[in-house]
Amino acid sequence: MRTWGPSAVLAAALLVPASMLSTPATAGTPAPARRLPAGAPPCPNVPAPATRPPQPPPAADPAARAVGGAALATAGLALPPAAPAPPAVTATSWVVADLDTGAVLGGCGPHEYGVPASVQKLLLAATMLPRLDPARQVTVTAEDLAIEPGSSAVGLVAGGRYRIETIWLGLLLKSGNEAANALARLGGGPDGTAGGIRAMNTEARRLGALQTHAVTPSGLDGPGQFTSAYDLALIARACFADPAFRRYATTRTAQVPAQPGLRAKAFPISNDNMLLDHYPGAIGGKTGFTDLARHTYVGAAERGGRRLVVTLLGAEVTTQRGWQQGAALLDWGFGLPRDAAVGRLVRPGELDRAAASPTGAASALAGGAGLGGAGAATTGAWPGTGPSVAVGAVLVAGGAVLLARRRRHAALAALPPGTASRGPAPEDD
Repeated sequence: MRTWGPSAVLAAALLVPASMLSTPATAGTPAPARRLPAGAPPCPNVPAPATRPPQPPPAADPAARAVGGAALATAGLALPPAAPAPPAVTATSWVVADLDTGAVLGGCGPHEYGVPASVQKLLLAATMLPRLDPARQVTVTAEDLAIEPGSSAVGLVAGGRYRIETIWLGLLLKSGNEAANALARLGGGPDGTAGGIRAMNTEARRLGALQTHAVTPSGLDGPGQFTSAYDLALIARACFADPAFRRYATTRTAQVPAQPGLRAKAFPISNDNMLLDHYPGAIGGKTGFTDLARHTYVGAAERGGRRLVVTLLGAEVTTQRGWQQGAALLDWGFGLPRDAAVGRLVRPGELDRAAASPTGAASALAGGAGLGGAGAATTGAWPGTGPSVAVGAVLVAGGAVLLARRRRHAALAALPPGTASRGPAPEDD
């Protein structure tokens, strides 16, 4: 069999036309059925009840799907060599990653588009925690309380005065949608909530979450709002790097103060993340649910000096709730060797810095550099991926180098306006 040298492979990649690398979205065209590449193992999904079709996601972008490693660009399972089969869950996509090294231990359709529901609030936290003084007293407005009837709320009152820390606790313990609106407005500058949503999308791009687009700060459904399990792992890693987030995420109970002038009594709130109560070493996470997204979940735990995060989208509750499916996947991840990996989480700002450098772009997309302690080879290829995966990574990376700037401008132009939009389904979790 004839083999290609590196220069020939890169030259071939640079000659690939743009039309072969991505398919433009066509209005009214339904999303194609998810197909596995030849030889890709299917995800061990438990059969779930039929649900209404989701909103069509954006057209697949090969460069975005290869972020973190070519092995992650699959709709099926991405597993390290000789890894045991992961537990069967109903989630349509998931990722298990190491919060400290950035190693992606495994996943199911890591870059498949999904709808976030309330795990969107983690992107809000990653964006606004550095911007807002937790000790500052602020007034909640009637606009903040304009949420879907019956959707999750803390119980803040219009005109009430609260410390921003209290609003964060309401967001992360009780998934308060009015708390999300208030925080986005307060951190959004002169444009208020719309500015907050734009800041969220800017932060997503900085983190390398190229498949994430926020339309609402709370995660209530909105047209064009998507994410992926890989992107959620990037966002969660940024959150858990913040000491304030770690403190809020492990808080079991808190008190919302009285508002005497509004005849509102003080009341307690408790953390909805059951992983804290039932999983040894749990360090926090976030639940989510809408009719469109189904159950979504992000959870993290520490064991033996190792911190892992699990993200899952599109789960159904048959025999296990979202957090229980997350717990099963965490158990699986902790059972893998410390050097097991199929890819890595890119670092904040890495893709922007790499766009101008062919070497940097190849590294970011192939996923082999900059991952301490995850057993990456010096060539940038993951152990056991083989020459076909390495060639695929170079092909994608080479094309991405030429198209990076054009795509960034096209993607920004195609984004819906950064205004809040409420979807049709209330959020329960």
